[in-house]
Amino acid sequence: MTTKAGVRRSARRGWLLLTIAVIGGTALVVPYALLDVDASRIQVRSEAHWILLLVHIFTAAVALVLGPLQFISALRARRRLHRTIGRAYLLAGVLPAGLTGIPVALMAEHTLTRVGLFIPAVGWLVTGALAVRAARRRDFAAHRAWMMRNYALTFLAVTSRLVVPLLLLAQFPFIGAMYGGSVPAAVDMTIPIGQWLGWIINLTIVEILLRREKTRAIPSSKGSPEEAHA
Repeated sequence: MTTKAGVRRSARRGWLLLTIAVIGGTALVVPYALLDVDASRIQVRSEAHWILLLVHIFTAAVALVLGPLQFISALRARRRLHRTIGRAYLLAGVLPAGLTGIPVALMAEHTLTRVGLFIPAVGWLVTGALAVRAARRRDFAAHRAWMMRNYALTFLAVTSRLVVPLLLLAQFPFIGAMYGGSVPAAVDMTIPIGQWLGWIINLTIVEILLRREKTRAIPSSKGSPEEAHA
């Protein structure tokens, strides 16, 4: 049974996540806000690549910001609002960002980056579809679990940007031996690793949370038959 304290903690976590998402989304779109290809953080190969990248960046930012709103209890309790936010998250965020993320990933310079971004782009679409299917079947527990996994992939945009500096800091004493003293080379090699770790860490955290919730639910479900016969 969810206590009032638990609801308040959940709400605080949701609003904190939203704050981080807004900051991360702003950092994500600012270099592309003026549509200046020379300001791109990614090497652009063609006009088609540039268009795909822009669509991916802006729609990913939409998903990043809308995602936490689905997990705030006060908003989730308002079912019509919750459905509207969920549909906007999937249709205006995840779907276009995932569809454009696949070719953008395949156009990346490094093989490690191509694979590391292709997997979550596909996973974005798959987990989104599974979440919709669960909702249509009115299996709301499964729906919530798939949406959590889906947002874990969305939050890759934030986590990877936090992981990369930490990895660089950890490697700093060895940059001379590993990269010939070249900081740009260290950054270039570390970013793909951070992109992999971003979604791996996020999905791992979500699975731990889901398993913890399931473990907590087991005692109450076991106790129900006894209470029924009491």
